[in-house]
Amino acid sequence: MAAPVTIRIQDADFDIAAEIDALSHGRSEIGAVVSFTGLCRGRDDGRDVAALTLEHYPGMAEAEIRRHVDTALARWPLSAVTVIHRVGRLVPGDRIVLVVTASAHRQAAFAAAEFLMDYLKAHAPFWKREERADGSAWVEAQQHDDAAAARWEKQ
Repeated sequence: MAAPVTIRIQDADFDIAAEIDALSHGRSEIGAVVSFTGLCRGRDDGRDVAALTLEHYPGMAEAEIRRHVDTALARWPLSAVTVIHRVGRLVPGDRIVLVVTASAHRQAAFAAAEFLMDYLKAHAPFWKREERADGSAWVEAQQHDDAAAARWEKQ
């Protein structure tokens, strides 16, 4: 049986517990569920952030995320995967992203969740604009995010 995959890009917030339950309820083969939730920070590089606006290219973003989920499914024995990414204007404390992986054993679930988050941070087609007291600016790619994603190419 193919592992169920959920990928959503949405403006609305998400309920972490409901998403985990939807992925795992009644699934006796699942022994581990790992979730990661990314939040909008109120401070970055020592400066206050009032809001973060995320944009994406509809269709392309979902397809790219699916491509990397398929890679994770090929690399680890996963039972299910959920990736939810928000777009629109978010304020500090708002949830931005949820990655949930399920497997019979924790090692696969942890590794796959980390792999998917490293990809999302470095390569997913989202654009971020930070609002600060002194104006707003597009967020540039970060070298440490690229390095985190690159380490998976060696494995």
